[in-house]
Amino acid sequence: MKVKQLSVFIENTNGRLAQVTRVMGNAGVNMRAATIADTADFGILRIICEKPQEALLALKEAGFTARVTEVIGVKLKDEPGGLADIMELFEKNGVNIEYCYSTLMSDQGQAVVIFRVEDIDRGLKILGENGVDAIASFG
Repeated sequence: MKVKQLSVFIENTNGRLAQVTRVMGNAGVNMRAATIADTADFGILRIICEKPQEALLALKEAGFTARVTEVIGVKLKDEPGGLADIMELFEKNGVNIEYCYSTLMSDQGQAVVIFRVEDIDRGLKILGENGVDAIASFG
């Protein structure tokens, strides 16, 4: 299963991140995970949220450059070595990881790691063949 991820281009200026989160909050969109990759001048904010299409529309209406992409979400036991097992599985099968980030599902005691890989369908196939379930959402 694929997870929809929202990517938002933001200038690296005071208050810009606050504006993004306020737009999403006003649109009634709850964020579940986020990460930012930045340079001196700009950043790419990557967000997993409950209503990515609604968030996309609200952000575009507010003047932000954003898009929805697909990533892989994997539930892991929140314990040492859980992430290493998935990383080694991808390595063994030659799956290139472009980036990853994680969050906790506190009510379930599990970590969720978001992976962006070169070939998402192949990555999902390898996970499935090895008994690893991918998630479609945080709902």
